[in-house]
Amino acid sequence: MKQRKPRDRCAAARAAAKRAALNAVKRTRRKADKAGVPLSEWEGEFLGSVEDRVKTFGRAFADPDKGAPGSVFSALQARKLKEIAAKAAGDTR
Repeated sequence: MKQRKPRDRCAAARAAAKRAALNAVKRTRRKADKAGVPLSEWEGEFLGSVEDRVKTFGRAFADPDKGAPGSVFSALQARKLKEIAAKAAGDTR
């Protein structure tokens, strides 16, 4: 009998995390566009660069000390993404 290779669950988890991260960036951008909230030039560049890095490398940061293992965004990138989403929702601090 021929033995089967076990599925690479790690690769599947990475692909799922990548899709979730790209959806989060797209959702944030759509929410801002739909609400008519103008994003600053920096925020637009941030969303674009994070999206490009996730598409290219599978994660948006290179230094493993800046984020959790298996995470797509660093801690500061995740916080900024939440701030942009809150701005689009009209929440003020």
